[in-house]
Amino acid sequence: MFWIPIDRTMDMPLIRQVYEQIRMRILHGELVAGECLPPTRELASSLGISRNVVVEAYEQLIAEGYIEAQQGSGTYVAEGAYLDKQEKLNCFTFFDKQQIKEETNDVIDFRSGLPALDMFPRKMWGQIAKQVCIDTSHSIFGYGYPEGRIELRHILARYLKRTRGVYCHSDQLVITSGATQGLSLIASLLLSPGDEVIIEDPITHEIQTIFTSPGSTLHPIPVDEQGMKTDLLPANKRPSFIFVTPSHQFPLGGVLPIQRRIQLIQFARTTDCYIVEDDYDSEFRYHGAPISSLQGLDPDRVIYIGTFSKILSPALRLGYLILPPSLTKRCKDLKWFTDLHTPSLQQLTAARFIKDRHLERHIRKMKKIYQGRRDHVKKCLAEQFGHHVNILGDSTGLHLIAEFQNITFSDQKVEEIIKKYKVKIYPVEQHTIQKGTHQNKVIIGYGNLTIEEIEEGIRRLKEALTSEGK
Repeated sequence: MFWIPIDRTMDMPLIRQVYEQIRMRILHGELVAGECLPPTRELASSLGISRNVVVEAYEQLIAEGYIEAQQGSGTYVAEGAYLDKQEKLNCFTFFDKQQIKEETNDVIDFRSGLPALDMFPRKMWGQIAKQVCIDTSHSIFGYGYPEGRIELRHILARYLKRTRGVYCHSDQLVITSGATQGLSLIASLLLSPGDEVIIEDPITHEIQTIFTSPGSTLHPIPVDEQGMKTDLLPANKRPSFIFVTPSHQFPLGGVLPIQRRIQLIQFARTTDCYIVEDDYDSEFRYHGAPISSLQGLDPDRVIYIGTFSKILSPALRLGYLILPPSLTKRCKDLKWFTDLHTPSLQQLTAARFIKDRHLERHIRKMKKIYQGRRDHVKKCLAEQFGHHVNILGDSTGLHLIAEFQNITFSDQKVEEIIKKYKVKIYPVEQHTIQKGTHQNKVIIGYGNLTIEEIEEGIRRLKEALTSEGK
């Protein structure tokens, strides 16, 4: 009997399930050349599905050359469709069910940079998206420009000047599919093999990977409670650019004071290099107004990166670059080669969301919520660990740093905590370039955790560390 497992709970259509499983059996030699497949009516009956499903799956397999129909005889596996097992593709599996299983377990994940996903303004966003689809010209459904929709670029330029002290023309804006694409564009734009980047240390490991991928090297500058220690900038270096997170250093949380900002700009002018400013979550500042951008001090020298992933949702895949005029043409060309353009409907929805002040209202609302979650993290850490823990970098953003006494966090240690106590934390040491300097610090993200989850997660962390003899 020819049997194919069918899972009606999956998002994958039944036609695709039938097609994929027959295809993989042919590739792996489980169905050999010349073997006759069951008639469509017979297979549909045995699986309890519509015959049309099997017919369409067979037609797709015929179109791709896996099987062939012989008039009046039947449907057979074609010659030459077997792929040697040493080179075979991964077997078809139900990945969706595995993902659901992983997402619904009870691990408490203190991941940084993740906003409150349940607080996304889906009703308002959906209403605007629907209206955009109805109101806009049919041309919106065609190809766009690599730099993005003028509506969003124009509104963003005004919004960022008012809220972040950014000075630019809309022509200097390039809309990206998130900050990661923006960072990759900068690497392609400015780096060649053998080039050097001056960068904060620690800094997110993903950014290190992006900037070294063209064959360039990193020159790390240590950070303290005020961000990059600009007095350590090397006089003998001629970097392609300097990378900083001045409004909220990641991960330690320092804010670069004006004296260091000026020193940084003077160094960039002397060495004729650019400064790349990653302004990833500075909207959520809990003491005073948000810190003004570095870009506003020298718009011709600073490349500014922004994203909606931390403010609204990573699922939007919306970010932006603000470039000096001398770089905009080359960046637009690179963006075109990457993906032609960022989705237009998403851009127009974001433009109207910002224009109608929904974004600012959402930020004000979330600022109160995140501040409450931050305060609860601090309270729980104090209750569980007392004077054995010190809190750093908690004035802004969606995470803070917990510095422990007499505890060294390693990858193995973190794995043990995850495995045994179902809590996930992130050592700062994972993001360091010069190792051994921050082994007693961990990143505690709280944006996407409830008060109850925060309390339970810190309790589990205490149990895990106590059980390890700490």
